[in-house]
Amino acid sequence: MIRRRTLAGLLALPTIAHAQGSYPDRPIRFLVPFPPGGGTDTWARIAAEGMQPELGQPIVIENRGGGGGLIGTEVAAKAPADGYTLLFTITTHVQTPVVMRRFPYDPVADFAPIGRLGTTSILFCVGSKVPAEVRTMAQFTDWGRGRDLSFGSYAPGSTGHAFALMLAEEAKLEMTHVSYRGETPMLQDMLGGNIHGGFHSMAAAGEMMKAGRIRALAASGDRRVPSMPDVPNLKELGFSSRFSFSGFSGLLAPTRTPQPVLDRLVEAFRLAAAKPETHQRLLAIDTIPSYQDPATFRAQIARNLREWTEIAERLNLSIEG
Repeated sequence: MIRRRTLAGLLALPTIAHAQGSYPDRPIRFLVPFPPGGGTDTWARIAAEGMQPELGQPIVIENRGGGGGLIGTEVAAKAPADGYTLLFTITTHVQTPVVMRRFPYDPVADFAPIGRLGTTSILFCVGSKVPAEVRTMAQFTDWGRGRDLSFGSYAPGSTGHAFALMLAEEAKLEMTHVSYRGETPMLQDMLGGNIHGGFHSMAAAGEMMKAGRIRALAASGDRRVPSMPDVPNLKELGFSSRFSFSGFSGLLAPTRTPQPVLDRLVEAFRLAAAKPETHQRLLAIDTIPSYQDPATFRAQIARNLREWTEIAERLNLSIEG
């Protein structure tokens, strides 16, 4: 029996090696857990276009929005671990389960990191529901005190959601939170005068900010956004260091994906992230190219999970869903 089992195992090895060695032999799918047009979708397309020449196969973007990213992420976690279904996501990967207190996936254990693409600041913006003469954060807080304000966020429990709560708390504003399924519908409501303000990425709303359709009053992070040098960051304005929280955008695979397949993907992602055209496209939307290898990226995901659990507890940040 031992000889038969060993022989069967030996006979199977060439088949497995061939399957992994020929990867990829068909199109690859990036699941993006937000609708088209937002920052996550934009970053995913930049990564996909950079990786396609390295892999020799098309990469198809499939948007699975809903549940603050939970729906698409759960689909990715349960997908066949063959390297043909991957997850391109952002920091909501760890944030949404924490604030919803529902973990349909383990943000660390259920995924094999392939690489981080970059980081970006988000900016607090106001729209047509706020008088046109309000051009600075000081003017906004003076105008807003005593009013029932509505602040949007691109996902429940996201950085934008927490930052809106923190801003209202520190500026002594009354705020109702409005959650959206991605940045695009939130931007449409801000442009339409349905909400007062909220935090947006340059990837999704930068052109609207530069055109003056929405007004950027302040930025998160520790430094000003390069293409918006006149917009101070919140720390400069006297707000707390809590607004320095740094997130990520990057690519993950289901954790059971064979190592040879992961190695192929990691190398393709690394090469794509290093391309001058990738850097140019990221910088054009004020995203800082900041590639991380799988081990470093995994450590950041685990660290962000711990940080966000602490932030959610301090803010009593929870959402039914």
